[in-house]
Amino acid sequence: MTQTDLVFQSYGRCCRKDEFFVDFYDFFMSSSEAIRNRFVKTDMAAQRHLLRNGVMQLILVARGMSDRKLRDLGTSHNRHNYDIDPSWYELWLNALVKTVRMHDPEFSPELGEAWRDVMKPGIELIRGAY
Repeated sequence: MTQTDLVFQSYGRCCRKDEFFVDFYDFFMSSSEAIRNRFVKTDMAAQRHLLRNGVMQLILVARGMSDRKLRDLGTSHNRHNYDIDPSWYELWLNALVKTVRMHDPEFSPELGEAWRDVMKPGIELIRGAY
């Protein structure tokens, strides 16, 4: 089984409960006051929905799907739009893996590395649009 298959299955296990997305944002926002401040007036239910779809897009691109939606995400997050600091993507990935560890009953260190390996190319594509 490939890393992308393992991550795809892991994500399916994580998505069974909405708490996965709540916990992710708790971890992500606790990683930086600047990040926390970005979400002060955010509709978090809508944001969690966007996260659900965004992570799936990252996985699907790693599995060979078109990267058009990730390129669009990069444009929306660049310095001219949401102005997402490129350094925050590492904090985002750390929060994601921490949340997967908490919610996937089949988590292992190897699965955590697979998550990082699968997410990084798509994250770099988004970050590169800054």
